[in-house]
Amino acid sequence: MNMHEINFDGIIGPSHNYAGLSLGNIASSTNAGEISHPREAALQGIVKMRHNMDLGLAQGFFMPLDRPNTAWLEKLGTDIEEADAHIRAAAFSASSMWAANAATISPQTDTQDGKCHLTVANLQTMPHRSHEWPGTLAQLHLVFSDRDIFAVHGAVPSPFGDEGAANHMRLCSSHDQPGLEIFVYGKTGGPFPARQHLEASKTVARTHGLAPDKVIFAQQSETAIAAGAFHNDVVAVANEHVLFTHELAFEHPQQLYDDVAAKFPQAEIIIVPADQVSLSDAIKSYLFNAQLVTLRDGEGMALILPTEVRANKAVWGYLEDLIAGNGSIRKLCPVDVRQSMANGGGPACLRLRVVADPATIDQRFMATSEKLDRIAETIEQFWPEDIAPDQLNDPDLESQIRTARTALLRTCDLAELDS
Repeated sequence: MNMHEINFDGIIGPSHNYAGLSLGNIASSTNAGEISHPREAALQGIVKMRHNMDLGLAQGFFMPLDRPNTAWLEKLGTDIEEADAHIRAAAFSASSMWAANAATISPQTDTQDGKCHLTVANLQTMPHRSHEWPGTLAQLHLVFSDRDIFAVHGAVPSPFGDEGAANHMRLCSSHDQPGLEIFVYGKTGGPFPARQHLEASKTVARTHGLAPDKVIFAQQSETAIAAGAFHNDVVAVANEHVLFTHELAFEHPQQLYDDVAAKFPQAEIIIVPADQVSLSDAIKSYLFNAQLVTLRDGEGMALILPTEVRANKAVWGYLEDLIAGNGSIRKLCPVDVRQSMANGGGPACLRLRVVADPATIDQRFMATSEKLDRIAETIEQFWPEDIAPDQLNDPDLESQIRTARTALLRTCDLAELDS
């Protein structure tokens, strides 16, 4: 099979707003109550996808979920008009845009049955995300419908929180070769909850049929969680043979490095020292919430970074020194995703990595330049220009959001997702 890493980006939905619902996410909390710009946000995401395609990367996308989620409100015994403000905001949340939390993926080269396994994340720690997984699961079943190639699993049962690929890394000689899968879990983080439970990670590994000698379970640093690293991908990222991590990312870093060296000796571990880039600077700039990708034709790897990194002298200075060296990371690619960043998600949050043959994917979810043109036109026509927090009880806004999503589904010939 013609195996590639495909980056599936979540198209930013028309209900994108700044309600500050994500405890432990510094950017989300800082911008709570500000006016959001859904149209600008979604178009920034489209530009990022185009940028990735220009680099020669395979690119897919996911549809926004139906919002507000009135079925969830009904289960809570309320509706949009009567719900408390924080519940109403949770029902409107566009957080499914951060596709890194959609699922955990194990490619067919890693699994006992030779299928690519996907487990939808339950996201149960945060109320505004806990009701995402049924809609996400329905979409995964559609995108990866070939049961001879893909196995799509339901959510890990309560009470074990699972936040998907944002807490999962994979090391391999190349994407189409067997890999070492690293599951990162948390225990506590001062005032903030740890979102990924060890038992959830173990459940996913068992369900995917991963060999024990090809799996590592590593604890995220309590210091990192307390500083605002709500997911591991805020402080570490891996691609093929490279592990790029902050010095303070893991609770027992040397144990992890030793385990990696024993199970995958060819690994190149790049540790960013805290005395060069502080944990605070790393989190504020989203240095590690970058897409670390392999360029075509032996050009090495690139970091697709938020433009915010250039404003931080320590971070940008470190990165310039990094690519000037003789390592695998050779190119820096800043992209503007400011609307997503203001709500707490950088370039890596917006995408889910799937190693598969693109021909086996439902082609309606694969990006082409022409398709992105049509999607951008739909966004320009239907997405709200801005949303203020007090608009979430406005029936006209609710109607506009539903109309916008329906228009996008029709543009992409995905009417079966219209609910």
